[in-house]
Amino acid sequence: MRPKQQIERLSDSIGSDCAPGGVDISEAGTWSGRGTTGALAAAAPGARARDYSVVAKAIAYITEHSTQQPGLEEIARHVGLSAFHFQRLFTRWAGISPKAFLQTLTVDHARYLLRHSASVLDTAYEVGLSGPGRLHDLFVSYEAMSPGDYKSGGSGLAMRYGYHDSPFGVCLAVVTERGLAGLAFADDHEPDGFAGHCACENGRAAALADMAGRWPNAQLVEDPVATAPHVAAIFGGEGAETPRKLDVVLIGTEFDVSVWRTLLRIPRGFATSYSDIARHIGRPGAARAVGSAVGRNPVSFVVPCHRVLRKSGALGGYHWGLARKQAIIGWEAAVAA
Repeated sequence: MRPKQQIERLSDSIGSDCAPGGVDISEAGTWSGRGTTGALAAAAPGARARDYSVVAKAIAYITEHSTQQPGLEEIARHVGLSAFHFQRLFTRWAGISPKAFLQTLTVDHARYLLRHSASVLDTAYEVGLSGPGRLHDLFVSYEAMSPGDYKSGGSGLAMRYGYHDSPFGVCLAVVTERGLAGLAFADDHEPDGFAGHCACENGRAAALADMAGRWPNAQLVEDPVATAPHVAAIFGGEGAETPRKLDVVLIGTEFDVSVWRTLLRIPRGFATSYSDIARHIGRPGAARAVGSAVGRNPVSFVVPCHRVLRKSGALGGYHWGLARKQAIIGWEAAVAA
């Protein structure tokens, strides 16, 4: 019988034995808006999360009415703002105008991202991304927890968590002494018409439960001061080191970790398909299992499961909601422009 999981606010750190894996590189953009500091640890949504909630509602409306191609005035009216204030908010969040951002939501853009799907993962190996390196001012290194530790459900592992502001809503970060183990989104991010993981105010607890369920025997400690530097490293802002560095701990089955490692090789500005990942890891008939592993990725955005699309250009799924997947893809396109 499993011991009851402990979730508390204060505790001593307990180390974990991790089996070192290879070192991969992921890239994340720098948020140029308000900075991330220790004060960012407050549970209340910050300016970035509030901006995102408007953007998500707009994206949902645009998607639902894509055949009518709604104009700026109509979209602004739907989100309860004047056209002027909506354009200013949207440009502050995305760095580009709503009109330019709309181009990133099309199937044509998705197919453009997929243009080198069959070769992008192999190319990543060829250019040396399997070793330490630097991309867009963020170094990401990872370790994979040993199979025994995973099978024990994280028994003896201390994990600290905190809620923070981010460009994609309130995020939940979970860390161990080895590095970031989880990054989730924990706000009311899914407008009508977008089925996805519920993370409304009550859903903050649901988001934590979702993370905790992955490591049912670990001890979870609320400690936003400990998690704040990790969030600052991911999204930039005040308090972030230059260059930014991030250690990630991958906790999953051997198959899951092989898929997540592959995700880390997809550069910004590209996407790949579930079947191409299956081929790359030597399991060409396992596209469906790959899709399930992608859905179980606990470190959203950093391990870029949002860069996996269907071969047709359709979005596929996303654990934290399709509106957010569209927002992240569009935001990355704006950062890369």
